Amino acid sequence: QVQLVESGGGLVQAGGSLRLSCATSRGTFNNYAIGWFRQAPGKEREFVARITWSSGYSNYADSVKGRFTISRDSGQNTVNLQMNSLKPEDTAVYYCAARRGVSSVDSIAYNYWGQGTQVTVSS
Repeated sequence: QVQLVESGGGLVQAGGSLRLSCATSRGTFNNYAIGWFRQAPGKEREFVARITWSSGYSNYADSVKGRFTISRDSGQNTVNLQMNSLKPEDTAVYYCAARRGVSSVDSIAYNYWGQGTQVTVSS
């Protein structure tokens, strides 16, 4: 089974930045699509951003558009989520997920999930 590992979470003040990274046990994301999701206590899991590895196509939730950037690093075989201008409402556990083929905004479409990494934004 494909295993995903997230890193880069932490505590940051409002307006600050964090970079999350997702790596795969397969060593490469070729033929896969990757999504970032987040979930705050008492709330539903929410789509954040997605990218298709082969094409580089990316898409964002309206709530993070212009502040977050998803990217692929072919050298390190990672997918990164650069989060700028963070707000307290961004506080959540962030998960990376993967599936074969194209990316999706629906969490149910993804077969593989990481353990999550906590992002806390203070004000």
